[in-house]
Amino acid sequence: MNFNKLYKSYFSPLTRFVFKKIGSDPYNADIIIHETFEAAWKGYKTFKHKSSFFTWLCRIALNKIADYYRDQINRRSHLIVPTLKKLSQIESKDIPIEEKVALDELRNKVNEVLNLLPEDKRKLLQYKFYRDLSYKEISVKLHISPRAVEGKIYRAKKAFAKLFS
Repeated sequence: MNFNKLYKSYFSPLTRFVFKKIGSDPYNADIIIHETFEAAWKGYKTFKHKSSFFTWLCRIALNKIADYYRDQINRRSHLIVPTLKKLSQIESKDIPIEEKVALDELRNKVNEVLNLLPEDKRKLLQYKFYRDLSYKEISVKLHISPRAVEGKIYRAKKAFAKLFS
């Protein structure tokens, strides 16, 4: 069976599946469905027929839904330093109140400084430090060379450091 026939056969059921998972948001559902079929097309040779094609497609869609929500959280979050992320997961009862206040002040200062950065610099820092992406992965997302990413991140870090001090 060719992929065009699979697309036509599974578009409607997949659309219903995605709507069921994310609610009736046609714009976001369309993005997720498009990304799902794109990933299925690229990875079709890896499909081992251990499940039905639709089950495999739904698994891809669930991953794309998770990616979508993760991206939404990352767009709204300005916390980029991994150690701060780990510290923010510490239960309040586990640290003294003075340390919690200091941690909150530090987190607020980091967020304030990030808000002062231009969006492109802030996004680069998020990709590198919050999402822990490599230069190569960032270069693919931004459609520029890894060397260009390295330079841009260097300048973003310098801008952050200048504003932070």
